[in-house]
Amino acid sequence: MRQLLCLFIGSLFCLTIHAADTSKLSQRIAYKIAGFPGKVSLFAENLQTGASYGLLANEPVRTASTIKLAVMIECFAETGEGKLKWTEPLAVSAENKVSGSGVLTEFSDGVQLPVRDVMHLMIVVSDNTAANMLLDRVTGNAVNARMAGLGLRQTRIMRKILGDAGPKGITVEGAKPENRKWGIGRSSPREMVEILEKLYHGDLISQNASAEMLAVMKRQQDHSGIGRDLNDVTIASKSGALDRLRSDVGIVYSERGPIAMAITVDDIPEVNWTADNPGSLLISAVSDILIDELGVAKGAAGK
Repeated sequence: MRQLLCLFIGSLFCLTIHAADTSKLSQRIAYKIAGFPGKVSLFAENLQTGASYGLLANEPVRTASTIKLAVMIECFAETGEGKLKWTEPLAVSAENKVSGSGVLTEFSDGVQLPVRDVMHLMIVVSDNTAANMLLDRVTGNAVNARMAGLGLRQTRIMRKILGDAGPKGITVEGAKPENRKWGIGRSSPREMVEILEKLYHGDLISQNASAEMLAVMKRQQDHSGIGRDLNDVTIASKSGALDRLRSDVGIVYSERGPIAMAITVDDIPEVNWTADNPGSLLISAVSDILIDELGVAKGAAGK
């Protein structure tokens, strides 16, 4: 009985500390975003302890390029099912070349690349042309069906990325008038972290597939948001950007524990395509707070 009583008191103490920490975290986040002329949505979770925090976490947000994670998942799923081969060649075409991030716009029309390389370009340098090439192959409707099968209700891709001729490859979801406002995709901070959690625990497609997807995300080259000021810390992430939006989704493998987070800053008043976009700077500052408050004492958590 004495042992049970001690455990009960200890549990109450832990709950009290957790509540106090959450309150402090809320205060720090509120102070950081106070006066920022934009809308901030986020969800974060320590993937070892389960401690979490959210702000408008279930509300839908525009994804920008973070929806490319869903396309990557579909590629791995179809490869596992035998519907797709990593070595299958995909041809670069004028129809799929779009401006923005990436390098494939510099390739000659007709150049063929294996599916795996195209997938790497879509994530590592957020290549928009690569995303369109993959969507031609696996289709956005298949991506959405996969997301629905994972229990994700908000995460949907609406169309291929715009070219000069206007929208191409619109999905069933994207054709709905109420979904046009989302651009190429819609999700929520909580659902994006659910994806990260499944990857971390090896529950997406297979343990090997999950590990490989995380390995690709660790090579992602845009670090203007999450973990911007961290040195010698592994980060598996995918960012997204629109004229007035910045979004970042990732796992920070900090010494305070693996912290998964999804942060979106929308309605940014100024269009700024430098690394010092105010939305990116805010995401960086908020990510540091989340790591600090959701992490455990230094040295108590392994990578």
